[in-house]
Amino acid sequence: MALAGTPALAQDPGTTVLQNENVRMDFAQVMRVQPIYQVLRATRMEPRCADEAAADEKGLAKIVGAVKGAVSRKPDPAESQANCEMIPVLREFRRPIAYDVDYVYRGTKYRSRLPYDPGNRLRVRVSVVPYIPPRKP
Repeated sequence: MALAGTPALAQDPGTTVLQNENVRMDFAQVMRVQPIYQVLRATRMEPRCADEAAADEKGLAKIVGAVKGAVSRKPDPAESQANCEMIPVLREFRRPIAYDVDYVYRGTKYRSRLPYDPGNRLRVRVSVVPYIPPRKP
């Protein structure tokens, strides 16, 4: 039984009336940013020559080898290739894919995972909607 001028929705006790959302933007203070990395592994084939393996690849031996190579005759490519073998070399690359961000908004601490580093301040969306408890039948 609906009264004249009142909508039927208000009379039905099982129907919830949706309220419009009150939204505004604000800023929160960022306390900590922790990057989340993805580790990529790639194997590449590189030549390793016997004369290189025998020599110490660090410091003075490397410099001396470079000078000797520049001053001496140009080696035959077939001769230098004969002493070389292809070996797999594993490389690892780390790249950030997300950021765990700890921040404080109006005295309450929060944590979110974001696709970017927000810096010192984080823009937040603040939404306020009245709580309407469910009606008891």
